[in-house]
Amino acid sequence: MLLKNKIAVVYGAGGAIGGAVARAFAEEGASVFLAGRSMDSLQIVADEITNAGGKAKVTKVDALNQNEIVGHLDRIVQHVGQIDISFNAIGIRGDLQGTPLIEMSKEDFMTPILTGVQTHFLTSTAAAKHMINQKSGVILTLSASTAALSGRDRTYHLTGGFATACSAIEGFTRSLAGELGSKGIRVVAIRSDAIPETWKPDNNEIQAYMEEGTALARLPKLKEVADAAVFIASDRASAITGAVMNVTCGSIMD
Repeated sequence: MLLKNKIAVVYGAGGAIGGAVARAFAEEGASVFLAGRSMDSLQIVADEITNAGGKAKVTKVDALNQNEIVGHLDRIVQHVGQIDISFNAIGIRGDLQGTPLIEMSKEDFMTPILTGVQTHFLTSTAAAKHMINQKSGVILTLSASTAALSGRDRTYHLTGGFATACSAIEGFTRSLAGELGSKGIRVVAIRSDAIPETWKPDNNEIQAYMEEGTALARLPKLKEVADAAVFIASDRASAITGAVMNVTCGSIMD
């Protein structure tokens, strides 16, 4: 098992990506602490993990509230002694895409940026303070292909503030990795393209357009994103930090 005896915290664990990654972490041997604002959705994921023989605990945590984040991590460390992996998968309002910037309200433009940058800063730095004490740890952030779209795709998608948010998250990831590397901590962003399993069924035209723009002629699956997170969190990726892991099926090549 790639994550045997690791302690992982997953924010937004009741959502599609967070839940998939939490289940994958548990399958690979990690004890997973699921954090989010909806106890019902968190409990569903926790039950799936425990029914499969894994270890999971749920806590209601607002990943934009510093006191709640810090208190939650402090309790984990008091209980189990360490935090090995932190992954933030909370939604940052990608649904606000689709309006030209010159027609978009300031609030709709800023909401993804403020949400995405603040939550990653708060959860990552809170985890880092514990990881510094143990001289090890992995912090995973979550971005999307909107951070590096071609001009053609920016014209088509009208990405609003979501693209700016993802670019900022990736920049923050690199900066934090530079500061923490000498302390034994790795920081990596996972950049996925849109995942059809998380879509509503009325997006067939958009899906076809996006699949045609990938090298693999398809979009990524939840399991593929989760497997990427497992690998990066594991010791097999011990030389990787400050990087953006490309899980876009080749819609972005860099």
